[in-house]
Amino acid sequence: MDGWIAKVPEGTAGRVHELLVGRRVVVRLSRPRRTKLGDHRPPGRGRTHHRITVNDDLNPYAFLTTLLHEVAHLTTWEKLRHRVRRYPPHGREWKREFGTILEPFVAAALLPDDIATALATFMRNPAAASCSDRGLVLALAKYDHPDAERHRVEDLPPGSVFRVETGQVFRLGPRLRSRYQCFEERSGQEYRVHGLSRVVRVV
Repeated sequence: MDGWIAKVPEGTAGRVHELLVGRRVVVRLSRPRRTKLGDHRPPGRGRTHHRITVNDDLNPYAFLTTLLHEVAHLTTWEKLRHRVRRYPPHGREWKREFGTILEPFVAAALLPDDIATALATFMRNPAAASCSDRGLVLALAKYDHPDAERHRVEDLPPGSVFRVETGQVFRLGPRLRSRYQCFEERSGQEYRVHGLSRVVRVV
């Protein structure tokens, strides 16, 4: 198997291999992307195989979760492509597949207790993006490399000024459910920034 397999947690490579063996799929590492952690492209437009990409800066548990998310897209496509013309990419069929794929990894005690618990909760109703599930995000983040410069928006004091990856600078406003009302310093335009976003504090 390709070098990406070294990215998954110790003890899980065999199960990952079982999921992919016999399937026409290529898995590739991607440079970090701001808008997504992974991607799946089915065969078509001259391609005879599935293509899955996963950001290469993820810790092993975040990498595995993202990879399995994309594999669930692959298996959902295989099951539905001859039955329906269109279906929601993160609809009930995908949720069922993702839960089915995750369950053996959780049940086999291959993951730390905090990750397994967070995934078990997440499996009850998987979201389109794992980064939208607070419990899972915080559990996975424990295994990131420490970065003293970056803070979660929800941990900043009111009125803080912070910079996001695009270079834009914002002033922190009030919390609105899972997001915060923020204003770009240069234009004054209002934005909604998720409380779990990691940013660099300026002031």
